[in-house]
Amino acid sequence: MSESLSVTYCETQIHPTAIIDPTVKIGVGVQIGPYCVVSGDVILGDGVQLISHVVISGKTTIGEQTKIYPFASLGHIPQDLKHKGEPSILNIGKRSTIREYVTMQGGTEGGGLITTIGDECFFMASSHVAHDCTLGNHIIMANCATLAGHVQVADYAIIGGLSAIHQFVRIGHHAIIGGMSAVEDDVIPYGSVKGDRANLYGINIIGLKRRGFSREEVESLRAAYKDIFEGSLTLKERTEQAAQKYQQEIYVKEVIDFILSPEAKRPICVPKDDATN
Repeated sequence: MSESLSVTYCETQIHPTAIIDPTVKIGVGVQIGPYCVVSGDVILGDGVQLISHVVISGKTTIGEQTKIYPFASLGHIPQDLKHKGEPSILNIGKRSTIREYVTMQGGTEGGGLITTIGDECFFMASSHVAHDCTLGNHIIMANCATLAGHVQVADYAIIGGLSAIHQFVRIGHHAIIGGMSAVEDDVIPYGSVKGDRANLYGINIIGLKRRGFSREEVESLRAAYKDIFEGSLTLKERTEQAAQKYQQEIYVKEVIDFILSPEAKRPICVPKDDATN
């Protein structure tokens, strides 16, 4: 739904079996179903729906019109032995869907004490977002997909079912992770990754076409992919050469900047036969 559209909310409704702390701030038109438990410094934005049996705790903010299904657990202390009870924040954006048994936790001192989820994301059943993760907008995590701590996922990324993402990994925007993948390294924007100890398998061409990228833009990314990930030079050397060749290509520049980023803590995920990373 567009931000510009006017939204009319129904009356706030709280089922009599729900347990809500007086510290919880509840917006207009919030629907809290049977047996939900909401405690701590929780903020429920306008139009939020808790279907039933949802548990929310800690310093957690749920953006407007987000819908949360039974047995989701949000905002409890991080699953990190280094956490010693310090304040922990979980911010979830607007118009997201959080299905059954999803778990999301706040941050730790080592990651800024905050976990952030963007707008209009879709978390399928049993997916997990660990402490200190940062997720953008329009992200899809399929059933049982899991993020370890400090993972960054950019806009429009898709993470397939039963996949596991290593701590500190970055997933670039418009990337796709195939189901049952174990991702230990950073995934470039627009990349397609799959496999046990996952490897890069090219550009997410189908996804780019669905999102309106032109044929010329897709072909430019494909050509740059070959220049960056094929050849006898090191990955860094090939990427630096591509930076000179594709100076006018905005989307290619995003890939190059991602690879060369000084903030990276993990290697770049490369094709299976590329040993020069």
